[in-house]
Amino acid sequence: MARILIVEARFYEHLNDQLIAGARAVIEAAGNEAEVLTVPGALEVPGAIALAAESGDYDAFVALGVVIRGETYHFEIVAGESARAIMALTMDGIAIGNGILTVENEAQALVRADRAQKDKGGEAAKAALALMALAERFAR
Repeated sequence: MARILIVEARFYEHLNDQLIAGARAVIEAAGNEAEVLTVPGALEVPGAIALAAESGDYDAFVALGVVIRGETYHFEIVAGESARAIMALTMDGIAIGNGILTVENEAQALVRADRAQKDKGGEAAKAALALMALAERFAR
């Protein structure tokens, strides 16, 4: 049984609850254990994953959160930098499924978070599990 850490940027609670439910369902259906760690925003997710990865306590990670475009350039920074940092960690061999939604509005986020529709939380968990399996396959 693998230990998977879900790191969520808890900004839009109602959307995050749906993302977490989707991720947890996939992780547990695969016979693994899920734990949730909450951080303030999407920019903090990669740092939390890096710190947790150093502990050696987790086999994979799921990054969750919602970034909705606003009136300023801040959206571009948060969306781009959180994705860039998560990608850098994956290139270092950390198994991460990125489920941070970057959307234009709440309606788009609702469709993507809803388990009965796009289930992006579940999809991110599937990606994390797939990368974890690859890491095990190529471990020496």
